[in-house]
Amino acid sequence: MSTPTPEKSRRQGLLKEAWFDRDLSWLEFNRRVLSEALDDRTPLLERLKFLGIFTSNLDEFFMKRVGAMRTRAYASGNAASIEQFHAHMLRLRKALFPMLLEQAACFARLRPLLAEQGVRLAEWQELSDSQREEASRYFDAHVSPALTPLSLDPSHPFPFMSNLSTSWGFMLYDPVTADRVHVRVKVPPTIPQWLPLHSDVADGERCFVALQDLVRHNAHKMFPGVTIEAATLFRVSRNADIAIEEDSDNSIREMIEEQVRQRRFQPVVRLEFGGSLLSDVRDGLMSHFELRDSDVYELPGPLDYTTLSAIASLPMPALRDPPWSPMPPLGLDDDTDLFALIRAGDVLVHHPYESFDASVERFIRDAANDPNTTTIKMTVYRLGDDTPFVRSLITAAENGKQVACLVELKARFDEERNLHWANELQKAGDHVIYGMRGLKTHTKLALVVRREADGLRSYAHIGTGNYHVKTARMYTDFGLFTCDPVITRDVVNLFHHLTGYSRAPTFEKLLVAPINMRERLIELIGREADNARAGRPARIVAKMNQVEDLPVCEALSEASQAGVQIDLIVRGFCCLRPGVPGWSENVRVRSIIGRFLEHGRVFCFANGQADLLDGDFYIGSADWMDRNLSRRVEAVAPVENRYLRERVWEVLQVQLADQRNAWQMQPDGSYVRIAADKDAPEVARDGTHVTLMKRSRARLRR
Repeated sequence: MSTPTPEKSRRQGLLKEAWFDRDLSWLEFNRRVLSEALDDRTPLLERLKFLGIFTSNLDEFFMKRVGAMRTRAYASGNAASIEQFHAHMLRLRKALFPMLLEQAACFARLRPLLAEQGVRLAEWQELSDSQREEASRYFDAHVSPALTPLSLDPSHPFPFMSNLSTSWGFMLYDPVTADRVHVRVKVPPTIPQWLPLHSDVADGERCFVALQDLVRHNAHKMFPGVTIEAATLFRVSRNADIAIEEDSDNSIREMIEEQVRQRRFQPVVRLEFGGSLLSDVRDGLMSHFELRDSDVYELPGPLDYTTLSAIASLPMPALRDPPWSPMPPLGLDDDTDLFALIRAGDVLVHHPYESFDASVERFIRDAANDPNTTTIKMTVYRLGDDTPFVRSLITAAENGKQVACLVELKARFDEERNLHWANELQKAGDHVIYGMRGLKTHTKLALVVRREADGLRSYAHIGTGNYHVKTARMYTDFGLFTCDPVITRDVVNLFHHLTGYSRAPTFEKLLVAPINMRERLIELIGREADNARAGRPARIVAKMNQVEDLPVCEALSEASQAGVQIDLIVRGFCCLRPGVPGWSENVRVRSIIGRFLEHGRVFCFANGQADLLDGDFYIGSADWMDRNLSRRVEAVAPVENRYLRERVWEVLQVQLADQRNAWQMQPDGSYVRIAADKDAPEVARDGTHVTLMKRSRARLRR
């Protein structure tokens, strides 16, 4: 037997001693999201919102993560791999099921609290006679025509069931033939899922009934002459992970179009049942979709809490978070020359505390209308609907500028939207590139080239978040504007690599995946370990969405063993367990969950300096995951201006002091909410989001 190499032994030891399963860690993240709905300090309508976010997150987890694992297991043709997959799903189910029960119990508790505030989410039996009549008239006029009952008996083709569709399964009894027939009726997703009622509703109050209840209690109208003996509600989730044969002769565009078409018919990965259960319907669906017990969830309460977004958005300020309008970035008044401001020094913006519209959107808009601008280039991962960026890029082309836009068609669930906007850009004469074969282009970059008195000058925006106007109001992200000639030369070279062809581009300041980012990160972490061993100051503070890359985690573990103090602020899952003796005793992991979604990526290294601000600061698009560092195009840029580093460090200090929105990861992989100390300073008691909103207002006043 061969002796394991030191590297292999170290890796195996880390995986055994200080590693936490990625999927269980992700479920722990979603538990923290659910806790926002359980927290009495959260306003009532916001608690409904978090119930919906918990479901939305879970839907995506099953469609993407579980779908991918299932595809790999079954594609292997190996019985052991398939059984291993199902054993893993049983472990996940054991961890998840109590959360689903807690979600249902939370909704049951919220209903009477909402009723006290004048918002009734009524069960059918709670409605008055006149309210039932009103709802039934609505059913006849607006719902019944949209319904299509489909038999589930062997004499009929099995009906297609779309992804995330909620349906009723009815057992019908025919008194003439004494036959019992199963019928499926899909709850139409195009109709509002909560019907407002006006009969017997007092002034200042609101009453709603769920569309699924309306369908259930009016279903007898669809089946004259027969009796509904029983009914069960069920919901279907399909795999959204489709392998793309990128070595085919088809273009990326053609492959993505085919992928979108195929997705509708991908295998079912989860079945959910609510209320009373019809075992025949359950068994029939499990058999048809080739599912096991670990794939089936029988639940109380609603199945799809995402429908509560309509209620959570009611215009009732007393039941919602105080409104927030992003502040204009300092120095960026309407009449400010944005390019002159950047020439005077790098500019850092922090969304949504500072306006995305007045900074990033304006950067592209001003360039499109600027007579001195010759070229605009952008990468696009998720754009959203009615995006101003497309309008600006079209204007730029109409104004005779060269425009190149790399639209990533492989951005899952945004493929069709991105295809649409790519078409619009092409129609205007913009150069559109559809990503790179084998890689997703996830980096957030924009480049503007201007003709100035001393020649061409390049301006760049390097961001941590998408060029998406709506999410910029909900996600916290950093953006760096610079005309530093070294950084912008790197950005130019990266665009040349993305739009043209090159084998081995080099970069002086940018960390670019999959070219040099993992190598450079491991070097930076290793440098801290060397400094600690030499008795020099050593510290790492990093903020991101997920931590999972094994080589990076090995480097962090070695740095911890060397004495480096490491603080990781990780919103989502983290596979490196902190505080494990001999492996990660100097690593601390916390997660910030609250009003805004923490999305920015920041990496700080002391580099032997007693004051961290004299060390190295980076921001960019990449998490420390294998997919980001190996299979995506990512870019991370240094923040070199000391004042801007102070602003970044201010945010990190607030998050490290947070006792309102923060959770601490334990050595076993679980998380504990950090308890607020009544004697703690205001910043700790207010938490990250309230503190940074306050400081943004104060900064603008100053």
